[in-house]
Amino acid sequence: MIVFGSTLSPYVRKCMVFGAEKGLDLELQPAGLGRGGADFQAASPFGKIPGFKDDDFLISDSSAIVTYLEAKFPDPNLIPLEPRARSRTIWYDELADTLMMAAGSAIFGNRFVRPRVLKQECDHEAADLAERDLLPPLFDYLEKIIPASGFLVEDRLTLADIAVVSPFATLGCIGVVADAARYPRTAGYVEAILARPSFASIVAKDQAVVAAMGGPVIAGQAASGE
Repeated sequence: MIVFGSTLSPYVRKCMVFGAEKGLDLELQPAGLGRGGADFQAASPFGKIPGFKDDDFLISDSSAIVTYLEAKFPDPNLIPLEPRARSRTIWYDELADTLMMAAGSAIFGNRFVRPRVLKQECDHEAADLAERDLLPPLFDYLEKIIPASGFLVEDRLTLADIAVVSPFATLGCIGVVADAARYPRTAGYVEAILARPSFASIVAKDQAVVAAMGGPVIAGQAASGE
């Protein structure tokens, strides 16, 4: 089974971690920004990552991919069967894919992707506003609802935790993290999930890639090699 994309994308990372937690050996093939070849184009007709291939089955979108993996490989169960727990898990997946990604994309996109990958000017104001206005409400929410168990649903790892922590993993690659003094429960939760082997090996590679490309570009810096 092949996942097309880059794990710097929270959506791609979500699929890779989900598969790893199920004990699956998913192959990651680079795709996006004009890369990926015919299979990626067939899997993702609009060029969005991740794409996915399993024999002759091709699909895109991280939520569609993990739904497929859960149905084909039901053990261990990462999307609960109990109706309320299942609904809550999908809510967290959607929260991560929408509100959290809106904040994360504005920050990571403008401080790393645009200047380092696309060689374009970045909108520092948009990144700063997202960090100031969009992240704190998310941290405030998580600080109130993270259970003592350290897992969002059923006191065990589920898709909810994988989806929610994945955008934070990307932001962490450029030094944007929850303030442990202000958000101790959230910071501890993210740290614990990222320490799992399924996340840790991927994040280490992502951090190395970001560092090798020069790291984030912060307001007041130039994008040419500081």
